[in-house]
Amino acid sequence: MTAGGALSVVMYDVTTLYFEAENEDTFRNVGMSKERRVDPQILVGMLVDPTGFPLDVHSFAGNRAETSTLLPVLTRFRERHHGADVVVVADAGMLSAANLNALQEAGFDFIVGSRTGSAPRDLAEHYERRGTYLRDGQTIETKRTMGTGAHARTRRVVWHYSRKRERRDNITLNKQIERAQDIADGRRRPKKDRFVALGNQPGVNWDAVDKARSYLGLKGYVTSISSGTLSGEHIVAAYHDLFRVEESFRMAKSDLRARPMFHHQRESIEAHLTIVFAALAVTRHLTDTTGYSIKRIITTLRPVRDVMIHIRGQHVMAETPLDGTAAEIIAKLHASTGH
Repeated sequence: MTAGGALSVVMYDVTTLYFEAENEDTFRNVGMSKERRVDPQILVGMLVDPTGFPLDVHSFAGNRAETSTLLPVLTRFRERHHGADVVVVADAGMLSAANLNALQEAGFDFIVGSRTGSAPRDLAEHYERRGTYLRDGQTIETKRTMGTGAHARTRRVVWHYSRKRERRDNITLNKQIERAQDIADGRRRPKKDRFVALGNQPGVNWDAVDKARSYLGLKGYVTSISSGTLSGEHIVAAYHDLFRVEESFRMAKSDLRARPMFHHQRESIEAHLTIVFAALAVTRHLTDTTGYSIKRIITTLRPVRDVMIHIRGQHVMAETPLDGTAAEIIAKLHASTGH
């Protein structure tokens, strides 16, 4: 594995699928819901390659911690692929000292998103020595001690600055300030809002606002891979493909109707997910090969029929003529297989 070579990279993410059921069981449990629901649910963990093609899928009880799903999925994936050496990329939800230690002890390298709240501590020395100016695309190498006592490890952290991200972050920040100001002015009731200074009279914590502004546009990545093996720029590039797994989850939930709403037994639920997983693999191949969405492909090809007609003892195959988009889709699929 080199900075200029190909990486055996897999992307991991977790989603929840809920059930409209009154009672929990040993598999369908109420837990932390990404959709903020209180229905029984299950967790689904998926591995995809950097293009979004699904590699593995596993289900877990709905009340299981998301961080505890990653290592079992990776271990079983490696066993099925005869000890494949992979680098796993995951979002900040998987970031915990215990999780990273477990991954490394099991022989897995990782690139995991870091929460932006860690930026002030990580970048304090850099800002003190070199100031706060950052050029577009700049990466900064830092280190962070994670864990305590015998479990403490010094981790490499790569911070990346993007002007485009800063503009997006600034819009979010201004909306948060507006909500905090509404609370200070009595127009909204306090909730878990950012930048609200609570006390006898709620107000806006302007010191926290100023501090947050100094770190707009920054995104951090914690990794076990050394700088000699992979540069900071390559770490950032590898992580940016993580949206592919989120895209695959969206396709599975919407186009492929992944939610097993009519199933109750674990075996039936997992069988349903296996079918969805296989359909997702086919879907990714079709969409990546043709450049069209799966809805467009289905709508275009649905009228295409081959009909066997029996006339006076003869069998005649009547084929729907292909033209326009239908012909383009079929031609691209044939080209991808070499036929």
